[in-house]
Amino acid sequence: MNALDPPMRALQRVLGVPRIAWMFVGPNLAILGLFTFLPIVINFYFAFTGGVQLYPSERPFTGTENLSTLFDCGSYLDPATCRKDLFWRSIYNTGEFALLQVALMVALALVTALVLNRKILGRGFFRGVFFYPVLLSPVVVALIWKWVLQREGVLNAVLASAGSSPVGWLSDANWAFFWCVFVSIWAHMGFYTLILLAGLQAIPADLYEAAEMDGTSPWRRFSRITLPLLMPNLIVVLVLGLIRAVQIFDEVFVLTGGGPGSATTFIVQFIYQTGFAESIHQYGLAAAASLVLALSLLVLTLVQLRITRKNLDSPAGRGDG
Repeated sequence: MNALDPPMRALQRVLGVPRIAWMFVGPNLAILGLFTFLPIVINFYFAFTGGVQLYPSERPFTGTENLSTLFDCGSYLDPATCRKDLFWRSIYNTGEFALLQVALMVALALVTALVLNRKILGRGFFRGVFFYPVLLSPVVVALIWKWVLQREGVLNAVLASAGSSPVGWLSDANWAFFWCVFVSIWAHMGFYTLILLAGLQAIPADLYEAAEMDGTSPWRRFSRITLPLLMPNLIVVLVLGLIRAVQIFDEVFVLTGGGPGSATTFIVQFIYQTGFAESIHQYGLAAAASLVLALSLLVLTLVQLRITRKNLDSPAGRGDG
């Protein structure tokens, strides 16, 4: 390491102290621009072009034609009346999935964090057990549960040993949607539990001791101390969970492939199918759908942050009274 000192000093004299930092940041910025910002610019350009050609120079400019195609509907409440009915079915599926998955996952993560924050036997072991699925690849998670849920899988084998007939867990629309929500919660809940657990451990124990001395009930301690002080962590969990839920793809694609029919086809899978999986690659339409997805995420996040900020600024949110 001492051998690097002379050339670094010489470089510092040439570039100057303020510019030396750019030498270290520059490669990272170049990689970020090449693999993040450049694809965003290309995607934006593709959304306003047509044709099936891949190279931008060969794609004719069509303006908002792709967006008009996506939003060409007789009634937005009935996907069957839309020109791209699968797009709107994927939007409704995604909305329903996000509401159910985020609500259940935040509630379960909060309960789990509260339990793991208590002095229980084997607390470190259970913390590791709940976080372990986060370390697995989404594809691995989906393959494990597909092995369990397929018609000749482990779950049906257990039911058969109990005298029950096998169930098409992944071939029935309602069950397939349920298991997509369940597997997603199982795979990601540990990450959000860890965030909430960190927030719980940051709350001073003196507050609970003072409340206990005053004879405050457990529910009142939770609603007046724990919940308000944990609200910043809950906001992070809600925002991250919502973004992840709307972008769900890996687990569902491996688990059900979007089926049966379009029961588990979500917006990201629609983009993938339209741009890459179908025989005719409609890059412009897929790019336009991705812009709709990005805008929806931005609006939902801003609205959610605004609502939660109002709650934090209120006396109840600050824990007053």
